[in-house]
Amino acid sequence: MMVKQLFCTYPGYIRKALFLLSIVLLTGCGTPANIVYFQDAPHNEELSPLKVEYIRLQPTDQISIVVNSRDPQVASMFNLPYYGKRLADSQSLTGSGGNMNAGAQSISGYTVDSHGDIDFPVLGKIHLAGLTREEAENSIKSLLIESRQIKDPVVIVEFMNLGFSVLGDVSRPGRYKIDRDRFTLFDALSLAGDLTINGQREDVALVRHEADHDVLYRLNLLDIKQIYDSPAFYVQQGDVIYVTPNEKRQRESTINGNNVRSTSFWISISSLATSIITLLISII
Repeated sequence: MMVKQLFCTYPGYIRKALFLLSIVLLTGCGTPANIVYFQDAPHNEELSPLKVEYIRLQPTDQISIVVNSRDPQVASMFNLPYYGKRLADSQSLTGSGGNMNAGAQSISGYTVDSHGDIDFPVLGKIHLAGLTREEAENSIKSLLIESRQIKDPVVIVEFMNLGFSVLGDVSRPGRYKIDRDRFTLFDALSLAGDLTINGQREDVALVRHEADHDVLYRLNLLDIKQIYDSPAFYVQQGDVIYVTPNEKRQRESTINGNNVRSTSFWISISSLATSIITLLISII
């Protein structure tokens, strides 16, 4: 009541100034509108990307290839040596996208050369660039059967060095491994611990090397249709994802950059202004 009476004693123009200042302060405390993903997505709408993209082998990719058969001696001709800890069952591998069992030794790998080929035992050069992991398995299996070296081959191809990088305002920036045949942008961001509160959801960049040049894609995580329609929805090996920091984070790079925009700063200014006005009125 005393505050109200004191407020009413101020001249009209001062009361208007204080009212406007309070509105500005309250507005600054509102909930940001650029935090929640998929804001424009209708309820229960079925979503699907324009085209499903599988990881395809490229030059410099490393892969492991294991050939199994009812005749282990024949199959061993096509397998590179293992190294590391020794197991009774050295051929134990998991399914698609998996790794060797815990404690198992590692297997030597093949590197796809600049022509897209690998040098495979007995068979020689095999072109694998542009093939998915499953297509590479079927291609090698067909060549083995055609060579009549082995009747019942089981071929397992696994990715070894395929990865991508996440930089910028995420919880855990770094380089991460691609361990499956399809890898989406959300898979990549989840491995990096998601965006921090200071990462701009509407400005995520993805740089991809295509042919002899790099391509930059801009993604808006608030726009579900734009994400699913983008060629960058599926991550490929070598991609670099960068989350742009918001203005608050950018101002932190300067001394007292955010002080002038903080609520506490303006409350202090308001309190000082009120004290000065009260003092002037009492003097008058």
